[in-house]
Amino acid sequence: MKIEKYSANGNDFVIFHSDVKEDRSDLAKEICHRQNGVGADGLIVIVPHDKCNFEWQFYNSDGSSAEMCGNGSRAAAHYAYKHKLAPKKMNFLTLAGVISAEVDENMVLSELTPPEVLETEIEHNNKSWWLVNTGVPHLVNITDNIEDFDINEARELRYKYNANVNIVFVDENKNIKVRTYERGVEDETLACGTGMAAGFYRVYMEKKVDNNIEVYPRSGDTLYLGMNDKTITFRGEVRNTFSAEYNPE
Repeated sequence: MKIEKYSANGNDFVIFHSDVKEDRSDLAKEICHRQNGVGADGLIVIVPHDKCNFEWQFYNSDGSSAEMCGNGSRAAAHYAYKHKLAPKKMNFLTLAGVISAEVDENMVLSELTPPEVLETEIEHNNKSWWLVNTGVPHLVNITDNIEDFDINEARELRYKYNANVNIVFVDENKNIKVRTYERGVEDETLACGTGMAAGFYRVYMEKKVDNNIEVYPRSGDTLYLGMNDKTITFRGEVRNTFSAEYNPE
């Protein structure tokens, strides 16, 4: 089977397209394995849809399905345009709803599903957390020290609330740094699009930043987040790192 590997600011994905929609959770676990497979944070399969340009199936590296992935949405859009499965401006169906995207060479902009604040008064270890849904649920804490990310605490919160866990730091230019513990990967990742969006939305709602900012994930890349009249926009570069033939077990 033909596959392609993508990196979206440190979040990496295996992508292929098929005419058949079927359960590929076992394939996701196999192909995403860092030693015995290709290695990736997730598997994206693009399948036909009768109303949207396409539908995707998104799997975390543990084989679980995810409703949405911000970085994955940009990688999928680039792949679909490259393979003439969609025009430059497109929309596609995810479990979280319809996502709009636009490809401009290696820069891809996605419009995420409208954010929803689920809870604002979560206290844990004397820290204040918000629970925000940006396609998938994210816990968000505002921190004074982006280096102080307790993975054990994040793992505890992840299972208590069945959510991803983020800390966000606002710098002197009113841009942000974000670190994310992702469920399904069960560790910190170098970047998480919906996590960056959730971090942005909390500090935006608390009037700590403007409506168009730069965001810096753990990978050190620069991405761009904003608010339009509908939802959060998310723009950044993606890289198609290689194409290959894969022989599944």
